[in-house]
Amino acid sequence: MFGAINCIIALVLALFYFLRLSRWSHTHRPKASKRKSPPEVGGARLFTGHLHLLSPAGGLPHFKLADLSDTYGPIFTIRLGVRRALVVSSWELAKSLFTTCDAAISSRPKLRAGKHLSHNYAMFGFSPYGPFWRRMRKLISFELLSARRLETQTEVRMSETAQSVGELFRAWEERRDGSGRALVDMKRWFGDLSMNIVLRMVVGKRFSGSGEETGRWQEVMRDFFKLAGQFVVADALPYLRWLDIGGHEKRMKKNARELDGIVRGWLEEHRHRQGEYSPDFMDIMLSVSKEARLHTEYDDDTIIKATCESLISGGTDTTVVMLVWAFSLILNNPHVLKKAQEELDRHVGKQRQVEESDIRNLVYLQAITKETLRLYPAGPLGGTREFSEDCTVGGYHVPKGTWLLVNLWKLHRDPHVWGPDALEFKPERFLSIHKNMDVRGSDFELIPFGAGRRICPGSNLGLQMMHFVLANLLHSFDFWTEGDEGIDMTESAGLTTMKATPLDINTIFSF
Repeated sequence: MFGAINCIIALVLALFYFLRLSRWSHTHRPKASKRKSPPEVGGARLFTGHLHLLSPAGGLPHFKLADLSDTYGPIFTIRLGVRRALVVSSWELAKSLFTTCDAAISSRPKLRAGKHLSHNYAMFGFSPYGPFWRRMRKLISFELLSARRLETQTEVRMSETAQSVGELFRAWEERRDGSGRALVDMKRWFGDLSMNIVLRMVVGKRFSGSGEETGRWQEVMRDFFKLAGQFVVADALPYLRWLDIGGHEKRMKKNARELDGIVRGWLEEHRHRQGEYSPDFMDIMLSVSKEARLHTEYDDDTIIKATCESLISGGTDTTVVMLVWAFSLILNNPHVLKKAQEELDRHVGKQRQVEESDIRNLVYLQAITKETLRLYPAGPLGGTREFSEDCTVGGYHVPKGTWLLVNLWKLHRDPHVWGPDALEFKPERFLSIHKNMDVRGSDFELIPFGAGRRICPGSNLGLQMMHFVLANLLHSFDFWTEGDEGIDMTESAGLTTMKATPLDINTIFSF
């Protein structure tokens, strides 16, 4: 009975909200003769707009939006409930956005995930554009992720990689069959290695084995990544928030409490041990906070916890996604694997292990990385942004409050830029015509880390880890896939697009 009453109340409130919104839109609609609006996708429904087009049954959102761009062009709008979103999928329009309109598109919409999972938007990645975000951007860029600071953490990356390669060798020794091969879960291996590198850099911790603390941390982080990319109905239909459809907000609050409990414990440990160990990122933030308050919008403890959580989650998840796709593409193209290993033999040899200083000479490995990021950007829609003021994009008027989705997956596959083989994995393209193209926001044809003010501040660290881990892996082992079908490249939905299926690979030690 009460369920039926709740549904009736929800429908009445939804209708009332929709009528008010429609009246407001009609009253504030700009004159057509003066302001030309981008084309809107047809088929919008009364309350939900185009949400049905982005349902799981319709395929992954970046695939569906790419199909729509083939019909409506490189710029169009969709309605996500009561929100209007601009979708852009050409590098020319992206360049216009990230230059002319950059300040106006540097904010994030206040989504429920940001509210519950990021200490009320204190996490850098979820924060709206403003004084707090600018302060955190400066702190992270100059104190935590600068080239000088990353150089001081070289030993961490090298020692963790060496230890993980050693663990992979021991697993191979234990499991190898008569042919000398052993089946290994490489997705898990990449995940454990990336997590330990980032944890050591941020909080001086590492996890291994199956201990209680390790299991708890891994479970909390798995839930965090899943919930951070979860679509919440209330983000598109705020009048239904009180129903918490799907129970996502309840689970977000629970996960936030669990994560906060762990990181709060680490913060107390750091307060008591200051000066006893080589400083990690949390130590640096504590040191900075002693000199002056980090910001007036949040207390210092909240800022330190939120920033460290942001660095751990962003640094781990994105790096694992990039490594898994790169490794899968290499194995699906044996000639690429052969060329990469030949390059390693020339510049490193078999008398020593790979060092970070070797990477500058491994130009084919760098080309593999660029081609991977072109075809499989970790965040194919670049992270939702929000226009903080009216803008003109491609000759169209875009009002304040509009959401922005840049379809990097579509943008990176433009045949006018990459040629008729744009859909093929071909690292060689970055050794010839595109050899000077960079992935860090200056060449808008290839922007896997975004561009402008809101570009990912961890791009240098991500690339360092990706290059170094792949180089060591390909230098120490050979790999085989089962059968002739190759690696399944099916993508999964989420904040980042991880490979949907396992990555269990036959390995043989070759060093």
